Amino acid sequence: MSTIEVTEQNFQEQLTKGGILLLDFWAEWCGPCRSFGPIYESVSQTSPDVIFGKVDTEAAPGLAAAAGISAIPTLMAFRDGILVFSQSGALPKPALEDLLHQLRELDMDQVREAATDHADHAPHSAE
Repeated sequence: MSTIEVTEQNFQEQLTKGGILLLDFWAEWCGPCRSFGPIYESVSQTSPDVIFGKVDTEAAPGLAAAAGISAIPTLMAFRDGILVFSQSGALPKPALEDLLHQLRELDMDQVREAATDHADHAPHSAE
């Protein structure tokens, strides 16, 4: 599967499809982004079980701001709608393939339990 453009308008739709959604936050003027683009595209061709999205931070500044993007390229991975990975910097192809392997192997029951535990122990404001 090739990469798709993810925008403020279709982000939620992509997120709710389930499975793995990998997002590459990038910009045309960013040299490392341009170097990473062909690697990202190549790996997308061999991973049909993953949605590979590209978010142009210039075209979707609201989405980039909501995601807390402070450096590009930044990769974010969601599994079943839950953010499970976020890292700035371009990855070499073997590292990207290893990341996908790790994402596929995640025990999502444990991830959901950890997220619930974290929410249960979050500080609550006094009323």
